[in-house]
Amino acid sequence: MPNILKIEKIEKYYGTRASLTKAINNISFEVEKGEFVAIMGASGSGKTTLLNCISTIDKVTSGHIYVEGEDITRLKGNNLNKFRREQLGFIFQDFNLLDTLTAFENIALALTIQGVKASEIETKVNDVAKKLNIKDILPKYPYQMSGGQKQRVASARAIITNPKLILADEPTGALDSKSAKMLLENFIFMNKELNATILMVTHDAFTASYASRVIFIKDGKLFNELVRGNDSRKEFFDKIIDVVTLLGGDLNDVV
Repeated sequence: MPNILKIEKIEKYYGTRASLTKAINNISFEVEKGEFVAIMGASGSGKTTLLNCISTIDKVTSGHIYVEGEDITRLKGNNLNKFRREQLGFIFQDFNLLDTLTAFENIALALTIQGVKASEIETKVNDVAKKLNIKDILPKYPYQMSGGQKQRVASARAIITNPKLILADEPTGALDSKSAKMLLENFIFMNKELNATILMVTHDAFTASYASRVIFIKDGKLFNELVRGNDSRKEFFDKIIDVVTLLGGDLNDVV
């Protein structure tokens, strides 16, 4: 299958010449269309910096990032804004829903910004809400929703524009175990049924076990990689734990 994302020898430094920190150290990998990939690593490993570079929130010091063949490290100004708006979907740990908007309005916002007709917006929002089982909460405001409902609204918002890539940053971090499991099942549905390509950063082995592939980062470098293949989720979880143990550090920080 063709790759959606290609990371090519990227490096990221922070600080001044006198005191440099290398957050990303010569990382390269690819994500194919329709994959669900997790990136794991302990706190300070560089996984969030990597996601920030892919999302263009941060700029790489060297190397290139391609999305469907386009070098996004070269984008600037309006072209960069257009790329973020049309090609990426974001799912954050703290939901980032606007409190003054209903679920419907939060989901519709991206389409409104793109200038989509109101009748088409209503059709698209209702369609994705039905698929994600949140149609009954469309009139509600965020304060009227549970954590799991907020996260599903955030998922609907991320996928409504049919982006090339959905980026999820610790999406289960603020959820209880039941809501976390519901969200991850939702990710599986988005990946399998809606053909969404998902790149998810997590420190949690249970969360990572829902992905089809896990990339491990340590000290800014690629450390290991696991492909689920025909493994059950439990078998894949056990393999992830084995790699996490090799990563070192306190296992409680990553399980």
